[in-house]
Amino acid sequence: MKENVENALKKIKPSLQADGGDVELVEVNEDGVIKVKLTGACSGCPMSQMTLKMGIEKMLKEEVPGVKEVIAV
Repeated sequence: MKENVENALKKIKPSLQADGGDVELVEVNEDGVIKVKLTGACSGCPMSQMTLKMGIEKMLKEEVPGVKEVIAV
């Protein structure tokens, strides 16, 4: 599952990087919880929770079977 998550994140990264931010994969748990770290402009952005849930989490759930939740650490 980790490789699939990494591949899906590669598709998201250009959009985040265009706005000065980025996302790093921290951990993939067996129970489907993905931990990521938002960096750059994303780390202090007031919209980062929306980006995380409506962007990153939504795409990962669509692309990677078994993903239950994405959380920022």
